[in-house]
Amino acid sequence: MSAAWEIGPPAALERGFFRRPVLEVARDLIGCVVAHGPCCGVIVETEAYHQSEPACHAHSGLTPRTRVLFGEPGRAYVYRSYGIHALLNAVCEPEGVGAAVLIRALEPVCGLEAMRARRPSARERELCAGPGRLTRALGIGLDHNGGDLTGGGPVTFLGRPPGWQDVEILTDVRIGITRAAELPWRFCAAGSRHLSRRVGAPGSRRRARLTAAPPGTADGRRAGHG
Repeated sequence: MSAAWEIGPPAALERGFFRRPVLEVARDLIGCVVAHGPCCGVIVETEAYHQSEPACHAHSGLTPRTRVLFGEPGRAYVYRSYGIHALLNAVCEPEGVGAAVLIRALEPVCGLEAMRARRPSARERELCAGPGRLTRALGIGLDHNGGDLTGGGPVTFLGRPPGWQDVEILTDVRIGITRAAELPWRFCAAGSRHLSRRVGAPGSRRRARLTAAPPGTADGRRAGHG
């Protein structure tokens, strides 16, 4: 994977990439790259969140906390989880719609020494295997909330590098939530060793072909974020 950078990193994702249904963006981010300073990693696990379901922070409406969620797509929504971890999300859909993709795991690619310095006791496959782990490893914090992920901020989302264009993607239910927990809105790179948790039993695994319809459509499952 590191050899891909010998021909230069991929281009930053454009804002239009994020101005789409959150389920499409969550799927298409698998194989893309998160970069901050000297550190970067390939996204191998995401979760989608939409204002129509109660696990999403935007479900409660526009507040000072959720203002970024309802704002310009392609912005970072970073919040504190359990008073400890900063979690990185990419705001999606047109302005006025509260939706974002939680970045749950990365495969480390660049800046491994800096990552190990921040997480000295972690094995390499666990450096970024979890939403709180990856932000600590990359040095991403609450001060990055609202930053431009399309190249105008310190945290940048890049396209898929060589070797990742045709990545196989699986879906599963989201992790660590109690509301709308049945929605299959978690997307994972098949066979990755860097997932925060393995995809469920074979009977529940599905390839990511938008198995759940986008929120608000006739077939969408509405139960009410990341």
